[in-house]
Amino acid sequence: MFIGGWHLIEPEMLKLLACPRCDSRPPFELRGSLLVCEECGWGYRIVDGIPHLLLEEAIAPDVQEDMSIEPNA
Repeated sequence: MFIGGWHLIEPEMLKLLACPRCDSRPPFELRGSLLVCEECGWGYRIVDGIPHLLLEEAIAPDVQEDMSIEPNA
């Protein structure tokens, strides 16, 4: 699905993804153009509909606040 310039990830796909910072498979929350781990709070960009789940590209929770990310935008 394509809304507002961002590809939205299907809820079933979110269940398959794992946060590279956590040992478990905590759920992700979609916040604008980021997937945010509900356990550790780190965010990962979605670029052209593809989540970039790379540690070196992860966005710290305090940086996300400065980015003015709108929930589910």
